[in-house]
Amino acid sequence: MKLPDLTRLDDSGVLEYHGHPDAIAAAASHAKLRYLNVDLAHADDKAKLFHELAKGLKLPEHFGNNFDALADSLEDRDWLGKSGCLIRLGHATHYRKTHPNDWSTLEEILSEACTFWRERNLAFWVLVN
Repeated sequence: MKLPDLTRLDDSGVLEYHGHPDAIAAAASHAKLRYLNVDLAHADDKAKLFHELAKGLKLPEHFGNNFDALADSLEDRDWLGKSGCLIRLGHATHYRKTHPNDWSTLEEILSEACTFWRERNLAFWVLVN
């Protein structure tokens, strides 16, 4: 699959993409988007999922380590950056397969954040890798 045109705001969303992380980072930089890399290779339970999300997304120390707190954080303008962001969720396959309910909730929250920011004319991309 070809990397989407990150400047096309209407196309932003949660997409599966298996390209190289360096290409994703370069494309985000070219589109002037904040690039955040979340490595889920060691996320084998919900606590580690939230730990990796907090670390990769550079969430504030007071982040509550739950889905409600994640949803709130993703809709914080100060966190987002000036022109939007691109989040890469790397090594997501294992967590997605072993925790389908949590993954579904996470994907729903990310999709809602994409819609939230798109309605405010800011890009919010999530590439699951």
